[in-house]
Amino acid sequence: MIQLDFYGTLVAASLVLLLGRGLVMRIAFLRNYNIPEPVAGGLVVALVLLLLRTLDIEIRFDTSLQTPLMLAFFATIGLSADFASLKKGGRVVGIFVLAVTGLLVVQNALGIGLATALGLDPLMGLLTGSITLAGGHGTGAAWGTVFSEKYGLASASELAIASATFGLVLGGLIGGPVARLLIKRVQVPGCHSQETPRLPKGFEQPNKERSITPFSFIETLALIAVSLLAGNLLNGLLHGTAFELPTFVCVLFVGVVLRNGLSALGLYQVFEREVSVLGNVSLSLFLAIALMSLKLWDLAALALPIFIILAAQTLVMALFAIFVTFRMMGRNYDAAVLAAGHCGFGLGATPTAIANMQAVTQRYGPSQIAFLVVPMVGAFFIDIINVIVIKLYLVLPFFVAV
Repeated sequence: MIQLDFYGTLVAASLVLLLGRGLVMRIAFLRNYNIPEPVAGGLVVALVLLLLRTLDIEIRFDTSLQTPLMLAFFATIGLSADFASLKKGGRVVGIFVLAVTGLLVVQNALGIGLATALGLDPLMGLLTGSITLAGGHGTGAAWGTVFSEKYGLASASELAIASATFGLVLGGLIGGPVARLLIKRVQVPGCHSQETPRLPKGFEQPNKERSITPFSFIETLALIAVSLLAGNLLNGLLHGTAFELPTFVCVLFVGVVLRNGLSALGLYQVFEREVSVLGNVSLSLFLAIALMSLKLWDLAALALPIFIILAAQTLVMALFAIFVTFRMMGRNYDAAVLAAGHCGFGLGATPTAIANMQAVTQRYGPSQIAFLVVPMVGAFFIDIINVIVIKLYLVLPFFVAV
């Protein structure tokens, strides 16, 4: 076994991003179907590691940087959100929340129904539903422990981690193709019309060059650091209470308060371009580490019935994004980008959703409403709604009887 330390992992993640960029630039399929660069590079490395494991060679990474990078990304999302923009997106956010809630209900109904039909414990169906797909690894691990200790479900944690891993991979793969299919049906703003193209913001065009000075960089870095520190302190205060929230939600909340508080007091205006640069760097490195660290052999170890359930969930996610999300959000270009984002965190996580949307907007043009709505719903609303939906399913008769 080869163990890479912190520095070796950082080098490997950087090379994964360069590899992904090279693949997307040279392979038309990846470019045409808007596959995010970290996903392309990360999956190639994960496949190579799977082949090496067959030769009894295993490479492990130091993933200690993964969580800080994810939190830094959410801090930049918070620092990019001003209350004026939030007001503009109020109605759209409400509609998208309804679409997201509908998917959570469908995912759990499908998981339980297929598990029962295949002769499995209905709890396994719930674990392969919104718990791990919309919830991700953290939510899956937490509920896996509950199912093992309270309901006596064997290997619940292992099943949860494997299911969440499957979702993370597929969430990054289907978003681009879904958006490409939908964009064929709509008019992209600024193309073949007299409409003035909308100016992109930072997270919509991650490769756009931006002027940065050393002092402004330090200012923005300080804001991110304060968001991380205060967010973790807030999470500690809320831990164990009825108001407990995931750490990244607390960090994002602090970022929003910092940005709008400093602006309202006239003390400081956040440099959005620089925030977006640091946010995009954090996002790319986070996804690179997450994907190159995937243990694909955990997916290969999934029993055939579980694999059938997860494959069905992937198909339903794509169909839901095309026939429900796209239509509810207005059947326009913004709706197509939102559908790609929904695939990202409907199966994987909010960073995957952002990467999906970036792959689309880099090619077709900006969608400011999508980059306003998806981080907000993915960070604040989905975890809260998911917990409510899961608990409602657990009061069904066949769960109560367990």
